[in-house]
Amino acid sequence: MNESEKLTPLPHAAQNRCFGCGPANPAGLHLEFMLAEDGMVVSFPTVPDGFEGPTGFLHGGIIATLLDEIMSKAVRVLGLTAMTRHMEVDYLRPVPSATAIRMEGRVVRSEGRKHWAEARILNANGATLAESKGLFVEVRASKMTAGRFENRPAES
Repeated sequence: MNESEKLTPLPHAAQNRCFGCGPANPAGLHLEFMLAEDGMVVSFPTVPDGFEGPTGFLHGGIIATLLDEIMSKAVRVLGLTAMTRHMEVDYLRPVPSATAIRMEGRVVRSEGRKHWAEARILNANGATLAESKGLFVEVRASKMTAGRFENRPAES
């Protein structure tokens, strides 16, 4: 982290069970996010070796999750709830496990309910290890609760 960066922490609801950021998910990544003055969302996780693919490096699915999470939060800071519609990942270099990394994400374009975002993961030297582009589609809050078990109709 650059000491001159002014970052504001983004809060999470205590009952949030999201695999990426939910404090109530015991198996999750427990990511924490901050908002930079320029609107970029950043995070500085150290992902444990329990999420490895090859020894010493994160599994590709976890790398994709990290990029998806930071892009999602970049949309959320606009006051929107959106879900990933499409995502591309470029794995440029292996991402080490149990080592501090930097994640950056930002929204680059919005049209109606569609929001395009970009993200990258960097090592301590500032080299880009993976990058991503994604399309996120805004959803209504009522659609977010429809799939929950307690909201399903009773079986006859």
